[in-house]
Amino acid sequence: MSGELQAIEAKRQVLLGQLRTAEAAVRAGLHAHGFGEMARAHLERAMAHIQEAYIAINESKPVRTVPQLVDDLNRIQQVMNEHHQRQTQHR
Repeated sequence: MSGELQAIEAKRQVLLGQLRTAEAAVRAGLHAHGFGEMARAHLERAMAHIQEAYIAINESKPVRTVPQLVDDLNRIQQVMNEHHQRQTQHR
């Protein structure tokens, strides 16, 4: 491996280590209680962004853009909200 490729790989490994550290911190925050649903929603989104960044750095397949990820997360949240509303209406 050439010196340039080694330098790129070293930087990639550092970045992946930073992402693992960030993921651990966000995951720990998800287990904290008493900060409300809004804080939890932001932490869940942060986790999704960290995971998407990991894929973008670690794999050669195409990944979603940030707007695509946000749209997907919004659609998932909307479906979950609609499902929850239907469940509470049928009780």
